[in-house]
Amino acid sequence: MKLLLLRHGIAVEPGTPGYEDDDARPLTAEGRRKLELVARALARLELVPEVILTSPLVRARQTAEIVAAGLERTRHLHDCRALAPGGNPVSLLALVKKNHARAGVTMLVGHQPDLGELASHLLTGNALGAALEFKKAGLAVFEWNRSTGGGDAALQMLLPPRVLTRLA
Repeated sequence: MKLLLLRHGIAVEPGTPGYEDDDARPLTAEGRRKLELVARALARLELVPEVILTSPLVRARQTAEIVAAGLERTRHLHDCRALAPGGNPVSLLALVKKNHARAGVTMLVGHQPDLGELASHLLTGNALGAALEFKKAGLAVFEWNRSTGGGDAALQMLLPPRVLTRLA
């Protein structure tokens, strides 16, 4: 299975009047625009997820919706509490394995540092072993054999948003 890890796009700054609740911060216009380009790049790279699981926070959910809208073959988009900040990589992978094992490509939309820790777990079996830095709207592509213990996935691509937008 291919796992695509995507960090949410650019959101309004924390503490912005009207958005004091961090969970409710939406994407900015620039964030939306970049994600439309990211979706085009994913289509061009033939990285089209069958399933998108997203953190329920507004900025992540909006990210998932924009990407799904730009990828016509993506049929399933689900909120996933395990992708909210502070989630556990082992629990998240167990959920993906149990509920989405038949999907050839699954996208996980979340937050930093959690996505970096998930990437580290996939690569080393330790969430803090080699945490990757994800820029907003940045993507990592893994080949995963569905082991929840980690340390057995292969990193195929790590694409910052500036590369993804140029590929669009």
